[in-house]
Amino acid sequence: MNQKNKIAQIKWACRRGMLELDFILNEFLADGFLKLSDAEHDELLTFLENSDPDLYAWLMGFRKSELAADIKMINLIKKPQ
Repeated sequence: MNQKNKIAQIKWACRRGMLELDFILNEFLADGFLKLSDAEHDELLTFLENSDPDLYAWLMGFRKSELAADIKMINLIKKPQ
């Protein structure tokens, strides 16, 4: 997949069913997304395959994922840009 298509796919995947997630993910897209490597773009796409309730609970700190890849993405998204 070329870079332009991957970015479009990530932007589409960041549109969620929960307003809170839309806010968090769109803020990340605006501030931190361009700092990610190509490999991290792929990891982000995989991360976004998780359900809205899981993403929300992890990003808000209510629960923790057991997967190292998820934890990495959570930390990148929550990190002040």
